[in-house]
Amino acid sequence: MTETLVQAWKSSRAKLEAAGVDQPVIDARLMLEAAAGVSRMDILTDPQRALTDEQQATLDSYLDRRAKREPISHILGRKGFWKIMITVTPQVLTPRADTETVVETVLSQFPEAMKFTMLDLGVGSGAILLAILAERPAAKGLGVDISEEALAVARENAANLDLAGRVSLLRGDWTAGLHDAQFDLVTANPPYIPSQDIETLDPEVRDHEPRLALDGGPDGLDAYRILAPEILRVLKPGGLFVVEIGFDQSLAVEALFKAAGAHDVKTKKDLSDRHRVVTGFKNPLET
Repeated sequence: MTETLVQAWKSSRAKLEAAGVDQPVIDARLMLEAAAGVSRMDILTDPQRALTDEQQATLDSYLDRRAKREPISHILGRKGFWKIMITVTPQVLTPRADTETVVETVLSQFPEAMKFTMLDLGVGSGAILLAILAERPAAKGLGVDISEEALAVARENAANLDLAGRVSLLRGDWTAGLHDAQFDLVTANPPYIPSQDIETLDPEVRDHEPRLALDGGPDGLDAYRILAPEILRVLKPGGLFVVEIGFDQSLAVEALFKAAGAHDVKTKKDLSDRHRVVTGFKNPLET
């Protein structure tokens, strides 16, 4: 038996609440919108519209998957990030609102009309790189990832956002193979979860996100030990880096970049008032 839009929203929310899903109201609405091909406004202004049998079956399938704690981004195949909508698959990390702090930090340093080149290490879905380029039309960027599957997703997202002409994508292990290339900006959201903590994460992350994008080694800092000197190597003199960190890694990551020779190293907080990004500059006098 099919339901009306308002009945479907309420019953979906109840099923997700019973399954212990976080944000059941939002997830129920998003899945209803996708299954029934409606907008939020449709649900509010035409609540008694009946779902078709096919729409009801699709919604039920979505709910079953979400109740098993599959991420909604995998179910719907997309995720909003900053001001863009991107394709998401199980082969890439689902972008989170916390990571928007990276984008916000970059945009505050580069005026809209400014020409600059950026490098995004561990590009994944392309979320950081594409969100910045979408806001800065004179910029160009290179995204590097060790996963060919991730690069395929980033390539699709760049094309969908009409940014392919300003984006290059390269399979590689961090900065290996970049040789003498230098950039005005380097961003990264490396794996930073300590290995022993991964099993304590929510099922959506632990069971569905790529382990390669999560596991930061015994103390969560393995990637930063590699990246700190390498990011300084590929930055132009005076260039900026912005890297995401775990909420308790500020002092350790700052120390790694300072030891590598970075200047004006600082940590910025996210909207939840947690340490989220470490940022700094390469010495403008360095050659």
